[in-house]
Amino acid sequence: MAVVFWKKDETVAVIKMNNDQNLQNLEFAQEMNTALDEAVADPEIKAIVLTSAVEKFFSNGIDVQWLGERFTAQDFQVIKDFCYGMNDVFRKLLLAPVPTIAAINGHAFGNGAILSCACDFRFMKSDRGFFCFPEVDLGIPFLPGMDAFVDKAVPQYKLNELKLTGRRATAPELETHHVIEKACDNAEHLMKETLAFAKSFQKKRGIFGEHKRRMYKHIIAVMDTEDPEYIDSLNLMVQE
Repeated sequence: MAVVFWKKDETVAVIKMNNDQNLQNLEFAQEMNTALDEAVADPEIKAIVLTSAVEKFFSNGIDVQWLGERFTAQDFQVIKDFCYGMNDVFRKLLLAPVPTIAAINGHAFGNGAILSCACDFRFMKSDRGFFCFPEVDLGIPFLPGMDAFVDKAVPQYKLNELKLTGRRATAPELETHHVIEKACDNAEHLMKETLAFAKSFQKKRGIFGEHKRRMYKHIIAVMDTEDPEYIDSLNLMVQE
């Protein structure tokens, strides 16, 4: 069973995460990168929607058990490959020459919430699911690049609160603070609204991609120049 797959809905590529809690490990990063590459390679695609095939979870973030096992086994290169692989995912979502839209249809915790922030737009269902940055309780700090692109998705005052408290936020709350475009009643309403929004885009890729390259130039610079210091040294967790 594919961890990530995609299908075409008219001019929209719908990429679905498909692994229970959609925990992120090296396999997840590899399959997500492949799906994004394939979607962008199709010239008929005008927008990308990222969602989950599992109703309860959008993504519960990093596969902490897998990561711990890799540290124990001293599979350090695999850990680095995972970190750089996820940075490639974030980069592709940020720089895709078409709009990238997260349809958050379940819990988005940690790297799952961060993944949605790499997208240009977000929709979320209201009847079930929270958005949360629990890293403050898990001892896992954001990489500098994550800080940079999450900051473009979440207003600074709200990011300060959510990041430092680890509190769970609901869709109506996130709509009020302009983190998401719309809080939708249920999963069916979520996909209807997200797809309608996605299909409204018929922009030329050249100008759309150039807008994003210029808007996010500083974010890419941070990812390229600052993240390697932490990834290469495996300085990924704080024990105290």
